[in-house]
Amino acid sequence: MVLIGIDPHKATHTAVAVDDGERTLGELTVKADRHQVERLLKWAIDYPDRRWAIESANGLGFLLAQQLVAAGEDVVDVPPTLSARVRLLGSGKAQKNDENDALATAIAALRAKRLRRVVAEDHGAILRLLADHHHDLGSLRTQAICRLHALVRCLTPGGTGIRLSADRASAVVRTLRPTNAVEAERKRLAQGLVVDVRRLDAEIAASKARIVLAVAASGTSVTELFGVGPVVAAFLIGHSGDMARFANRDHYASYNATAPVEASSGPKSRHRLNPRGNRQLNHAIHMIAIVQVRHPGPGRQYFDRKVAEGKTNKEALLALKRQIANAVYRLLLIDSSR
Repeated sequence: MVLIGIDPHKATHTAVAVDDGERTLGELTVKADRHQVERLLKWAIDYPDRRWAIESANGLGFLLAQQLVAAGEDVVDVPPTLSARVRLLGSGKAQKNDENDALATAIAALRAKRLRRVVAEDHGAILRLLADHHHDLGSLRTQAICRLHALVRCLTPGGTGIRLSADRASAVVRTLRPTNAVEAERKRLAQGLVVDVRRLDAEIAASKARIVLAVAASGTSVTELFGVGPVVAAFLIGHSGDMARFANRDHYASYNATAPVEASSGPKSRHRLNPRGNRQLNHAIHMIAIVQVRHPGPGRQYFDRKVAEGKTNKEALLALKRQIANAVYRLLLIDSSR
């Protein structure tokens, strides 16, 4: 088996082929353009038993990885931290350049026991795109509302202490009576922000409608879990990705940060909240937990039981999130096996 490591960049891609003994067999740098895959495959024709190892196949190497998979090639994703560790400690070439990075990527893939195999994008990629776009639209709307509040506060004492909708904001801005040129300019800016909020409201509504259709088309069973609507389902499916990459539900919990991380020292054993993991996925699970706690049902019963055992509300909510993550894992695993 020949491992071909690739260090991808915006303008060029550098490939290095190594054999089972980690000996370099060849090197090639190609320009990142529409002929990149054709040039790489022509160069790799001398290595029929090959596997491509691309550093950050979900980052700069995304398009190249997908093109190679579409061409029928065997491709694995090498995390940048793993290739950097090999370059610094295990390859004998610690200098930072494209050739050494590609070599380290190939050696990392040769030594690693479990790397994610790159597969062609499926319906889950659509849901992730839609979910992330919906999140971005919400962030932009929040930003516009906050700026609007700041401008109104500078035009009227105390500002407006209510939650602003586009209609309410428009009514508030119309009542403002500027007394000088500076206030007049602030009012014009506020009027522009009202227009932005109206536009974003329409885009958010259209985005949600597209998500509803996409989730329905996926045929997922995760919506059967109480508290999971179309938007949350899109985040769960899109950000979980290929469920085969998780060995068990514990690995999945670690990925979505619902499993605590160990922070032991000496004889003292303790654990703390995991600040890492996929934060979008963690937020989706958090929203499910909040809904379940607010309504009667198994989730609320579990929460109350943990509080009765002496846990704080926060600790009980974290425990509930872990149980929800286990349920999501089970449902998504069922979906992937269909």
